[in-house]
Amino acid sequence: MERVFITNTTTQVVPNQPPTHASVSTDYNGMAVKIACEKIKKRLQPFVDENPMGSWKEWVTTAHENLVSLSATGHYGVEQISYDPVTGKGPATLYCTHGAACSEVEIDCLTGEHQVLRTDIVMDVGRSINPALDIGQIEGAFLQGYGLFVTEELRWSENGELLNCGPGMYNVPRVKHIPREFNVHLLPNSDNPKAVFSSRGIGEPPLFLSSSVFFAIKEAIRAARLEIGLRYTICEGFIHLEGEFVIHYM
Repeated sequence: MERVFITNTTTQVVPNQPPTHASVSTDYNGMAVKIACEKIKKRLQPFVDENPMGSWKEWVTTAHENLVSLSATGHYGVEQISYDPVTGKGPATLYCTHGAACSEVEIDCLTGEHQVLRTDIVMDVGRSINPALDIGQIEGAFLQGYGLFVTEELRWSENGELLNCGPGMYNVPRVKHIPREFNVHLLPNSDNPKAVFSSRGIGEPPLFLSSSVFFAIKEAIRAARLEIGLRYTICEGFIHLEGEFVIHYM
């Protein structure tokens, strides 16, 4: 592994590099790298068979001396998705990524502020290639979703124009919004034959787990009302909360 290094993406090397979006970077690029490595491995196999006790350096040197190409490209295209948008039938993706989250919050009934005391997440990332990176992705997606569900109130004009169209005009998540106790666990021994080394894409899927904070705040409001003798039922039309628990709504 000490002989392997990675350079920046450039069209001088890969002319048709796909964008890194929709959690497909490892799926696409990983499979392409695997295909390229398998090509080189196949070319080296005769020299490995001749000298099974040799080292990687010896096999590569011998192949080079025998004019064997030691470079290869790999191209991977995802298999056809059979989802029919008209009938709503068929798989929409190659596979699914699942997770569960539980959040505990504390609210201040005088100021409308809140604090996330603890969040526990269990995420199915398949057989993680880089657990530290995956956990970082999960934590980041959770905070991004926290902004979506709790702090980032979008305002529109009567003409449908977005009034606060930048982070300087709405409240993005900050350090203080990170749960005081933040536990992320990766589900062990989960296979995924559809991706490289049985991994799973993990960029955006954890974002929706932040809804656990939204519902925790809603339950805290309910508990506070019941504590002082106020009922909290839908039929009484107390409050209709769809998203963005900004302070003035609290």
